[in-house]
Amino acid sequence: MKLLRNIFKLRPFKESFSYALQGLAYLIVYHRNMRVIFLCGVLAVITGVYFQLKGIELVALCITVTMVFIAEIFNTAIELLMDMVNTQYHAMIKVIKDISAAVVLIAALNALAVGYILFSKKVF
Repeated sequence: MKLLRNIFKLRPFKESFSYALQGLAYLIVYHRNMRVIFLCGVLAVITGVYFQLKGIELVALCITVTMVFIAEIFNTAIELLMDMVNTQYHAMIKVIKDISAAVVLIAALNALAVGYILFSKKVF
């Protein structure tokens, strides 16, 4: 039973939360794209509140912004991992990095479409 307790020992919530905040701080401080995405997301949500979007519209906006943010987080993690695995150029690592960047592009294009749908009727 003691073995099972050690295997499934749960890290205190405060400690796990601290690690997550450290990761987020690293991304904001050291990765320009993350700062841009974060600022654009905050601006989009503030704009949504300013234009008095309905509750469901704000939810859609927040989910969309979060999707872009998550895509960029995964992209950064994959790129850092690939750089750690191999410091020299490798064709397959380039493909992996390109694919992870494509995820961010698709999420960003989706965000633009959602933004257009939500804000075009308010602005025009």
